[in-house]
Amino acid sequence: MLPEIKKVLYATDLSRNAAFAFRYAMKFAEEQDADIIILHVLEEIPPNTRALISLYVADSQRMNVLDEKLNIVEKIKSRLNTFCDREYQDTPTCTSRVTHIEVSEGYPAEQILRKVDELDCDAIIMGTHGKGTLAHTFLGSVAQKVLRRVRKPVFIIPLPRNDEELKVPDI
Repeated sequence: MLPEIKKVLYATDLSRNAAFAFRYAMKFAEEQDADIIILHVLEEIPPNTRALISLYVADSQRMNVLDEKLNIVEKIKSRLNTFCDREYQDTPTCTSRVTHIEVSEGYPAEQILRKVDELDCDAIIMGTHGKGTLAHTFLGSVAQKVLRRVRKPVFIIPLPRNDEELKVPDI
């Protein structure tokens, strides 16, 4: 018997592929009668870069960056409402499927792996850019790093070849 899926972690980088991948997350959650938790990870700045930035950027400007982190949740909520209004006009449960929006700082793959356990999620849905074989060989990707270490079902949504499919509101 397959395990029941009641909570889905939708990991997003807020890129062009995000809304396309969110369609899949919403459809999957509807089929499973599951909740969605949206996770956005702000990539951690390496210590040597942080030290260099402190030489050129005033403390007040660095605080503005931290304030922006708090505004991301509001932006995601706004995008979610717009997405649901356009894509799910006949489904009033669209916005209520998203039970939590989490913004964390760190390395994306590490944070996704940590949050899927912390938030007791049953599956992960995330988009991938599909940058090509060469990029994956040298750089790897967040999706690959997650896939190597996760013990939960993961759905990787590739960026479509046709840009017309991406003309949906961002989420």
